[in-house]
Amino acid sequence: MRRLDKGNPDDCRIVYIGTFPPRKCGIATFTQDLTRAMDGLLTTSVKSMVVAMNVEKVVTDIYSREVIFQIDQNNPDEYVRVAEALNQNDAVKLVNIQHEFGIFGGDWGLNIIHFLSTLKKCKVITFHTVIPQPSQDLRHAVRLLADNVNGITAMTHRSRGILIEDYGIPEQGIRVIPHGIHEGAYTSSKQAKAALGFSGKTVLSTFGMLNRGKGLEYVIEALPAVVERYKDLVYIILGATHPNILKTEGETYRNSLIEKIYMLGLADHVKMYNQYFPLPKLLQMLKATDIYISTSLDPNQAVSGTLSYALGMGRPVISTAFAQAKEDVTADVGILVDFRNPQAFTDAISSFMGDKDRQIDLGKNAYFKTRGWTWPNVAIKYAKYFSECAPDLVEVVERKSFPRVKLSHLVRLTDRFGIVQFADLSKPDPTSGYTVDDNARALMVVTLCYDRLRHGLLSRSIANREKLLRLTNIYLDFISLASRADGYFNNYFNLDRTPDDKFNSQVNLEEATSRALYALALTSAIGSISRKFREKAFTIMQEKVKRNTPFQSPRAISWYIKALCVLLQKNIEIQGIDLTGAVGEHCDKLLSLYESASSPQWPWFESYFTYSNALLPEALLQAYRVTGKDRYLDVGKTTLDFLVEKTFREGIYMPIGQDGWYYREGKRNHFDQQPEAVMAMVYALKVCYSITGDEHYGRLLYRAFNWFLGGNSVEAFVYDRTTGGCYDGVGRQYINLNQGAESTVSYLLARLNF
Repeated sequence: MRRLDKGNPDDCRIVYIGTFPPRKCGIATFTQDLTRAMDGLLTTSVKSMVVAMNVEKVVTDIYSREVIFQIDQNNPDEYVRVAEALNQNDAVKLVNIQHEFGIFGGDWGLNIIHFLSTLKKCKVITFHTVIPQPSQDLRHAVRLLADNVNGITAMTHRSRGILIEDYGIPEQGIRVIPHGIHEGAYTSSKQAKAALGFSGKTVLSTFGMLNRGKGLEYVIEALPAVVERYKDLVYIILGATHPNILKTEGETYRNSLIEKIYMLGLADHVKMYNQYFPLPKLLQMLKATDIYISTSLDPNQAVSGTLSYALGMGRPVISTAFAQAKEDVTADVGILVDFRNPQAFTDAISSFMGDKDRQIDLGKNAYFKTRGWTWPNVAIKYAKYFSECAPDLVEVVERKSFPRVKLSHLVRLTDRFGIVQFADLSKPDPTSGYTVDDNARALMVVTLCYDRLRHGLLSRSIANREKLLRLTNIYLDFISLASRADGYFNNYFNLDRTPDDKFNSQVNLEEATSRALYALALTSAIGSISRKFREKAFTIMQEKVKRNTPFQSPRAISWYIKALCVLLQKNIEIQGIDLTGAVGEHCDKLLSLYESASSPQWPWFESYFTYSNALLPEALLQAYRVTGKDRYLDVGKTTLDFLVEKTFREGIYMPIGQDGWYYREGKRNHFDQQPEAVMAMVYALKVCYSITGDEHYGRLLYRAFNWFLGGNSVEAFVYDRTTGGCYDGVGRQYINLNQGAESTVSYLLARLNF
C-alpha cells in the first residue's frame, strides 16, 4: 500500500474505488476517465485518488501514482484495513465506489460491505449494472449497499426506475449521471478511413471485449445478403477476448466466429482485431466508422460504454434492444433490432446502406444529443452531487481549474482577410462574411496576448510572437480597410471581401465603430507590440477622435469611454484633443440617460436590459479610475449592483436572454444566453473588484466566468477545450453547438482577465 499524502491543510481528496488500468476492463477505463475529468475540472487543491480492486495479489508498482491502495477482492481483511486508513486522513472528504458485481468478492460482491461498514467518510456508489426483477438474495444485497452509502448514481433513467420500483430504494437518494464520452469535434468518416486504408468502403464496426454474450455471430450471419448488393461494405470487430473467458474456454468463441466468416465467404468483408486498443486508436477507428453495431444479448444490460462512445462520436447506431439502447437509441439516431435475429440486422443495415444522407443525418443527431455526456460535463454533474452529499465539498467544487489560453480556433476562423463571422459546428463558414465587430474583438485578444507574453503569463508555445504578429496584421488591415470618410467604420463585408453596402446602410454603425476604436486604443498602448503596429493603430484611432465622431447609443458611448481611458492610463496624447474632457463629455451622456430612466426600483440607464449590459457600468468605473470623480463610481457601482441582483441566481450567472430581453414592467427572458454578455460582466466585475477590493465582487467575478465552464443553467461546458472554440449560446435545454467568432473571442477576452 502507498502512503496517502495528507498534503496542505486546505487540500481535499476524493477517493474512487474500482478497477483501474492497466487492468483491462470497462470499469477500469471508466474510473480512469472519471478521475481525469474531475482533476481537469477542479483546482489542484482537489485531487483524485484511487483504491484499485484486484482479482488476486499483484505487484504494487504496476499502477500509476494516483492508486494509493489495492484490495484483493477475495480478502475481507484488506477492505477493512483500507477503510481504516482512509478514516485517519482528514483530507479525504468523499469516497466514490464504482460498483459492478464481478469486481468485489463474495456472493453478489458483498465483500465491499466490509469496506462500507468500516468507512466513516461520505460515500457515494455508482451502479454500473442494475438488474430488474431481482431474486430475494440480489435485492437484499443491493439494499444493503444502498443502506451503507450517502448517495447513489445510476447511468440511465431506466436504471434509476428499477432501483426505486424493484429494490424499494427511496427516489430522492438517486441521481442520474450518464456514462461519460470523450470530447471531439464532429467529423465525417472520410479522412479517418483514408488514414486506416478503408477509402471507398462503407465501414461498420463493433468494439469491446469478446465473450459469448456479445452476439457477433448474428451480425455475421446477416451480412451475406447485404454484401451481395453492397460490395463496398466492411465490418470491423475490435477487441481482445475477455481475460476471464480466456481462462475458462480460451479462444473457442473467437475461433467459431472466424470459422463462420470463412464459411459464409465474408473474408473480404469482416476484419477481426484481437487486441486491446488504446483510446486514441479506438477513437480513430470510431471516426472511420459509418454505422456502429451494438450487439449485446443481455436485455438487462444497464449501460454500454461502447454504445455511448459511438453515439458521442456522431455515428448512427444499429443495436439490439437492451436496457440502455431502449432509452438512448431513438429513431432519430438509429435502429433497434430483436435479439438473435440475423434478418433484423440484414434489414437495418440495408436500410442505411441505401440511404447515405440518412446515415449522416442520424449521426449528427447522435452527436448533438450526446454533448451533455462528454467527460467535462459528466464531471460537473458528479462534482455537484458530491457537494450535495458532503457539505465539506461545497466550496472546493466551486473552484474550477481554468483551461489554458488556446488560440487554435481563433486561427482556424481567420483567413488572410479577417476572421470569419460564423461557423458550422467548429468548421468556419466563409459564406457568412466578416464584420468589424469580430475583427476588433480578435485584435483585442491578440493585443492582450502580447501583454501576457511580456509579463510571462502566457506560454510561448500557446501564442508565439510570430503567430500574434500575423494575426495583428490581418485584423489591423481589416479595420483600416473598413474606415469610412464620415468617421465611422463599415461593419459588414461579403464573402468576396467587399463591403455589404446595403446592410451597412441599414444598420447603426456607432457600436461597431466605438468597439473598433477601443481595440485600436488597446493596440496603441501595449508596449510589447511592434512599433509599426502601434503607430498604425494610433493613426487610425487619432483620425477618428479628431473628427469627433458622434455617439448616441449607450453601448457605443461606453466603448468610446473605455477607449479614451486606455489612452489616458498610458499617458498617450492626441494633439489638440482634451481626452479627459472627452471622457467627461461622454460620461455625462451616460449619466443623463441614467437620470432620465432610473428610479429607486430600477436604477438603470434604460427602461430595459438587452445585450452586454455590464458594459455601461464598467465604462463609468473605468472613467472613475482616470478622473477620480465620485459620481462615476457611485452610479457605476449602483447600476452594476442592480444588474448583479437581476442576473445571479442560486450561485450562477444567468445573462439576460436575447429572445425578448427584459423590460422594466415585463418578465425577464432567460434564454438564449450569449457569451458576449458574460464577457462584459467579467470585465465590469474585474474593474469593480480592483477599485473596491471587496471580495464579494471577486467571488462574483469567478462565478461569472464559470458560466463558460458549466456554471450555467444547463450545467454544461460552453467552452470546447478540444477545439479552443466557444459555443454560440445557452438555450432553455441545449447548447448552440456552433462555434462562431463572437462567442469564441468573447470567451478568450473573458479568460485573459485572469
